[in-house]
Amino acid sequence: MSHRRKFLQTSVAGAIALLWQRKALASVAGDIAPVINDPVVISTWDFGKAANAEAWKLLSTGGDVIDAVEAGARVPEADPTNQSVGYGGFPDRDGKVTLDACIMEGTNLSCGSVAFLEHIMHPISVAKLVMQKTPHVMLVGEGALQFALANGFQKENLLTPASEKAWKEWLKTSLYAPVINIENQFKPVDPKQLPGGPNNHDTIGMLAIDNTGKMGGACTTSGAAWKMRGRVGDSPIIGAGLYVDGEVGAATSSGLGEEVIRTCGSHTVVELMRQGLSPEKACKKAVERIVKRNPERAKTLQVGFLALDKKGNYGAYAIHKGFTYSVKNNREEKIYEAKAYLT
Repeated sequence: MSHRRKFLQTSVAGAIALLWQRKALASVAGDIAPVINDPVVISTWDFGKAANAEAWKLLSTGGDVIDAVEAGARVPEADPTNQSVGYGGFPDRDGKVTLDACIMEGTNLSCGSVAFLEHIMHPISVAKLVMQKTPHVMLVGEGALQFALANGFQKENLLTPASEKAWKEWLKTSLYAPVINIENQFKPVDPKQLPGGPNNHDTIGMLAIDNTGKMGGACTTSGAAWKMRGRVGDSPIIGAGLYVDGEVGAATSSGLGEEVIRTCGSHTVVELMRQGLSPEKACKKAVERIVKRNPERAKTLQVGFLALDKKGNYGAYAIHKGFTYSVKNNREEKIYEAKAYLT
């Protein structure tokens, strides 16, 4: 009898230990179910607040997360006063406005992207159709334009008088350096706000969870001002400017795209969250990788990461102070400033 009792005690103890082990592994692997009926949307920069409000119209009424992030991203794309996204964006060195965008859904890792797209105001909507209607992930240049026109989009002149004036001013010297936010040379901005202040921004990245717990994200930009013809940054590249994995979370970036591409930045942040780091700590770790490789160069550029885990927790981190992000859920609508490596 004593042997049987000891056997049962050992079996129960073993079963409990196995249960806890599986629970711990499930937590790391992302098998814990996401929060349901508690939508949230976050986006880079202060102008993300207006984008969030548009996305929230769908999220708060049970809308799908992909439709929501598309709707949100379309707000800055159509704003001519935002000279770093969409219509009115600063042109390349040849005076051409070229746009990049991508969109991703976390359940099946479905994604679509366009790059070096001209004449179309809403590249995020074209990227969504690439995801939904083609066997591909990315279309670029003339092919992306052809696809957009075939799907009902209209050609438009995206170069506004204000952006054209800034470009012509730049042509007087034609000096170019791949430095973040060079656009601000032509804006009446307080130098203390540089680098990375509210008026010193570029890409908008948006991450969200809908009522069903499904995650999605979008990223859209007109890219670096006065860039070489054909230059593409991180924004339309899945894993660089945006990555969404519904088992873990999502991340996006803003800043000098070349540095984000080199580190597969957004994918890195998501994988760090998979290992158990919080969104903020995962973003910090990714920033540290960029800084560590070249500390002196890091002083001259800005990169910020923004992340959202599947339970609705969010966080951000940047190289320099001034990187802001906007949050909207059932409890708050607020703009935060991210912590920074260099102060």
